[in-house]
Amino acid sequence: METPEFSLGIEEEYLLVDRDSLALAEAPKALMAACAAELEGQVSPEYLQCQIEIGTRPCADISAARADLLRLRRTVADQAARFNLAPIAASCHPLAGWKTQHHTDKDRYNNLRRDLGGVVRRMLICGMHVHVGLGDDNLRADLMRQASYFLPHLLALSTSSPFWQGQDTGLASYRISVFDNLPRTGLPPHFTNWQDYQRSVQALVDLGVIEDASKIWWDLRPSSRFPTLETRIMDVQPRLEDALMLAALNQCLMRMLWRLRRRNQRWRIYENFLIGENRWRAQRYGVTEGLIDFGAARIVPFADLIDELIALLAEDAEALGCLPELERARKVVAEGNSATRQRAVAEAAPGDETARMRAVVAHLIEEFHAGL
Repeated sequence: METPEFSLGIEEEYLLVDRDSLALAEAPKALMAACAAELEGQVSPEYLQCQIEIGTRPCADISAARADLLRLRRTVADQAARFNLAPIAASCHPLAGWKTQHHTDKDRYNNLRRDLGGVVRRMLICGMHVHVGLGDDNLRADLMRQASYFLPHLLALSTSSPFWQGQDTGLASYRISVFDNLPRTGLPPHFTNWQDYQRSVQALVDLGVIEDASKIWWDLRPSSRFPTLETRIMDVQPRLEDALMLAALNQCLMRMLWRLRRRNQRWRIYENFLIGENRWRAQRYGVTEGLIDFGAARIVPFADLIDELIALLAEDAEALGCLPELERARKVVAEGNSATRQRAVAEAAPGDETARMRAVVAHLIEEFHAGL
């Protein structure tokens, strides 16, 4: 069996905030032009005018991904500073309201607003997507079914959106609650092969419901543009190193499942009903509570799950050269992820609820710029 490339691509969406007021700010055209000139097609506007999206080039390994993502983050931060703005990489702004935001005037986004009605107006959220190069379409279909089991683990590690419109939602990822209102989201269906996937997509295309597969927004999907599997369940990361940890984890998971397939083995396929329960636990608790181990029929503390997962993926991390990035997951579990840190900042800040949320925004700005 031919070895896939397991190349990496990372996409991130950022929110732009005014450095003085800490409120959301729309991206000036001059800022977007400056970023576009420097980043050569690796930056674009997003649905809302207060958002900006970046994407790495296809990277052979985590080292190349680190260099490219660092360059992208640094460039956006430097150019934004010229306009007294700062990017934050959190999936929700702690204080902002969606009703006062304006969408970007592009055909793609105008069509989304027309087709999706009121639900798309609430999309004041940002995500992180990781592409892993696999090449063979049947391999992509097969691994998508198996990799779905691990989507709650990735979400739990990534959660960065506990606040919404100035309130603690009680969730570690409120972004998921907002995004799930769109059609064609959530866990991917279980297709038995690539042909089944293609037939299902084509049925909607032929009906005029969607233009192409890019309008399918599952937590994990075959990319419609690249020969990759694209993991989309994750909240965006304030810290560069945590983003790289999640990228490495995605890469190792795909290699592990391919390695099993090469030996005529596979990860057990569980019903989405069961995986969805773990997805909810990850959305609700992040890394502070465990997930269900369906084989053992018990809830396992997240620290134990990560120890088991790193042991399972150690061979793959060694082969891919990303063991330090993979092992960072232990640090995230022990010290807390972004949702944990944001709540700690809010609790420690003096003043009323608005002052506490402003302190969280200032914290997110600091974390984005650390190490740049």
